[in-house]
Amino acid sequence: MKQTEVAELFNVTHFTVGNWENGHSEPKFCQTPILIKFLGYDPVNLNPKSIAELLFAKRRELGWSQRVVARNLGVDPCTVKDWEGGGTIMKNDHRRLVASFLGMNEDIIDKTMRKQWNERHGK
Repeated sequence: MKQTEVAELFNVTHFTVGNWENGHSEPKFCQTPILIKFLGYDPVNLNPKSIAELLFAKRRELGWSQRVVARNLGVDPCTVKDWEGGGTIMKNDHRRLVASFLGMNEDIIDKTMRKQWNERHGK
């Protein structure tokens, strides 16, 4: 594709696309969903495995900030930041919300968080 075609897709100028290509800048976070659709994959999260990585990948896919995720899940933004940083999701209600957000089975989130907590606390 030509730079002008890519620029139109992302609603930016061809100069911006040139800066992306030359590594002078990167697309805005809110443009991530367009980038993922355009490429057919997420160049940052090629193979997310942990709950934290899956949360970040889903947020990128949607182009949402941590604040928007928090608002949609009904939690504090610092809580989302902690979860994306590998923190344990302690409350069962929160585990259910995260499972729903990620489209995962609640049991997987629950078992993963229990294991994580036990490993970190020597149990």
